[in-house]
Amino acid sequence: MPELSTDELSRYARHLILPEVGVEGQQKLKAARVLCVGTGGLGSPLLLYLAAAGIGTLGLVDFDVVDASNLQRQIIHSTADLGRKKLDSAAEKLVALNPTVRVVKHETRLTSANALEIFKDYDVVADGTDNFPTRYLVNDACVLSGKPNVYGSIFRFEGQASVFATEEGPCYRCLYPEPPPPGLVPSCAEGGVLGILPGLVGVIQATEVIKLILGKGSSLVGRLLLVDALEMRFREMKVSKDPECPVCGANRTVTRLIDYQQFCGIGPETKAGEKNGIPQISVRELKRRKDAGEEYFHLDVREPFEYQIAEIGGVLIPQNEVLGRLGEIPRDREVVVQCKGGGRSQKIAELLKAQGYERVVNLAGGILAWSEEIDAGVRKY
Repeated sequence: MPELSTDELSRYARHLILPEVGVEGQQKLKAARVLCVGTGGLGSPLLLYLAAAGIGTLGLVDFDVVDASNLQRQIIHSTADLGRKKLDSAAEKLVALNPTVRVVKHETRLTSANALEIFKDYDVVADGTDNFPTRYLVNDACVLSGKPNVYGSIFRFEGQASVFATEEGPCYRCLYPEPPPPGLVPSCAEGGVLGILPGLVGVIQATEVIKLILGKGSSLVGRLLLVDALEMRFREMKVSKDPECPVCGANRTVTRLIDYQQFCGIGPETKAGEKNGIPQISVRELKRRKDAGEEYFHLDVREPFEYQIAEIGGVLIPQNEVLGRLGEIPRDREVVVQCKGGGRSQKIAELLKAQGYERVVNLAGGILAWSEEIDAGVRKY
């Protein structure tokens, strides 16, 4: 066990007087190695509190840069960090908070090819991701490498937290054997999230990490904590280990990491400019067509409040109303479907194709790409 310096004895004084922590517990925290996948909404409070608590080594996995829309909830980053790598911004704040913490930066997208290699150097993995393929990847990699998975997720006003992949408890796949169909569950970028919510859930994750390291208290193994911030209610669900789970069950069939994009039904681009059978059009090509006065039907599937913030033309039919308003969408013209970032519009383009529309294309990158590449006067949100 690593010794505590005089400065550390002073820094962690409030921990040391807790019988459940004491000097030995603080030494366990100093010896611990925790990996956080993501340095965004959940990763921000999680990492800050783990650093403050004296976790000896913090690993960070991220490949993104700080954007203005992050600052409403990703409190580890500041306005001065706009455009910086999130890894650099986060590492700087953690070292400033606690210089004794060793920060290891993994500037990469977590994949089936690198997950096990990254995970092997850590004791606990905290999942701060925001998409289903990576959640299943983190879960399976934790089970295969024998690392606890401290899970959290957020959307709008609601969050979840649990501890998966321990020897005695269930894994994420025991709770969610199959992912939802692509596009059914909108991302936070599409559906929004209360800025404080990741703080609530991220702090719960940090608490679970520390309890696992100390070996104290009742962890969330076998329990799913549900947070409703709008009503400020906490509920609990029991989650049992599934004996037939393909990853952690007795007769497991998943013995190596798989293609998680494919598992979640997110198909690769089948050919240049096409995804799941839907042609993709760039914002530059749409601009050319607009300027040339070409014939097409421009369908905007965002919500009315989004249209009030920013618009580039097009007929507004919110995604949940499209099926009931097919009569307003012509079949004798090409339909260009657009949303904020290209996700919802891809889903609706696939729906229209299934309804017999022969010429449907998706605007790749949506209105955000238009703001970045065509007209900076179109507001981002």
